[in-house]
Amino acid sequence: MKQLDRRWKVLLVTAVAVFMAFLDVTIVNVAFPSIEKAFPETSVAGLSWVLNAYNIVFAALLVPAGRLADLLGRRRMFFVGMGLFLFASALCGLAPSAEFLIGARVIQAAGAALLVPTSLGLLLPEFPPERRATATALWGAVGGVAAATGPSLGGLLIEGANWRLVFFVNLVLGALALVPARRLLRETRDPDRGAVPDALGIVLLAGGVGLLSLAIVEAPDWGWGSARTIGAFAGAAVALALFGWRSATHAHPVLELSLFRVRSFAAACAGVGVFALGFYAVLLANILFLTSVWGYSILRAGFAVTPGPLMAAASSALAGRMIDRYGQRVSAVPGGLLFALGCLLFATGLGGEPAYLTEFLPSTILTGIGVGLSFAGWSSAAVAGLAPARFATGSAISACCRQLGAVLGISVLIAIIGAAPSLADFHRAYALMAVTGLTAATIGLTLRRVSATVPSWTSKSTPSTTPSPEPAPSAARP
Repeated sequence: MKQLDRRWKVLLVTAVAVFMAFLDVTIVNVAFPSIEKAFPETSVAGLSWVLNAYNIVFAALLVPAGRLADLLGRRRMFFVGMGLFLFASALCGLAPSAEFLIGARVIQAAGAALLVPTSLGLLLPEFPPERRATATALWGAVGGVAAATGPSLGGLLIEGANWRLVFFVNLVLGALALVPARRLLRETRDPDRGAVPDALGIVLLAGGVGLLSLAIVEAPDWGWGSARTIGAFAGAAVALALFGWRSATHAHPVLELSLFRVRSFAAACAGVGVFALGFYAVLLANILFLTSVWGYSILRAGFAVTPGPLMAAASSALAGRMIDRYGQRVSAVPGGLLFALGCLLFATGLGGEPAYLTEFLPSTILTGIGVGLSFAGWSSAAVAGLAPARFATGSAISACCRQLGAVLGISVLIAIIGAAPSLADFHRAYALMAVTGLTAATIGLTLRRVSATVPSWTSKSTPSTTPSPEPAPSAARP
């Protein structure tokens, strides 16, 4: 019983770190109007980099951060990431200009990139193989719940003080996790950890995603056929193509392409990326719709979206038990379908006059349940077919795909609705988000049940299982 209690304590501590990292993806969404007023000299497209700078750097550094933790020790790098994240959060809260804020968000994203893969790498050795699906599902769903909680928590903080408090709250959350973490977490390393990943590959990935986001965000102002827009798209294509080539040919690539031969892992990366595109767009769209079309205050808008994260938390707990028994498909497929249905109701049912109980609440409940089921399923699928030595790397790549989806989702939303969105603009945006849910559900159909068969390692020893690009034949059943 004592050992069981310890496992769940480790889950709680690592979940707080994941919660902070993903909370800061979306809590700034609700602060966006207040930040816009604080820095009126900066355009909406320019301020969107307060959101996208975090997402792009977070995505680009997740995989190398995971490999760095494998090399130097996951516990050690967990605390480095925590310190960096909290320091940057303080800088964000003190930012005197939009440029300073964007720069601090870059540093904050680097800390978050260390926290996510190290937290899962420290968590999974504590659980036996037959319980890892539940642990991974809950760990992964925490990110979805955190992202969905961001708007409501941010609205409360902004109403009580101002937008700077959305960054200072991290200092409180971090302090609550740091003390027990020093006592509970045990060091683990990968015995076949190799070298730090390709530095040029990191630059190419960040540059490619950044140029793609720049093109999508700025195209409405620049013109879709302008030289700058075409140049940004072309630069993104070249950078991402070179990144793919480096990943295929470099001795220590950022992205280990061999992992994609594991069916569950490949499906998880594709599914979570597509789903995240719609999910993060919905979170921002909901706040902007409520404040700009229905005229809600930031606090009222924050509370209006609260049922979503509540449903996500409840459904993720159920999803963990379902996945342990029946596999990831039974969670990922209905999750995508429910999310799509909620978005479709947003697209067809929202009117210009406030009607929260009949028009908004049913849709946000459906999307919230879909979020909890989907992220639990995809997080579990990402590591279910991998050897223990690749848990941190696999989760990092999956989280990278998730953040790339977030970048594109926010960029596409900004491009669709513009600076002065109309009701019709929001309807078009929600319809596109419904398509992402349907697509994710379709990808989920390719999942088969995968059970962990490799033994867990003791927390004070290093894992003895070497990485394998394919799960053992007994690890998967149709």
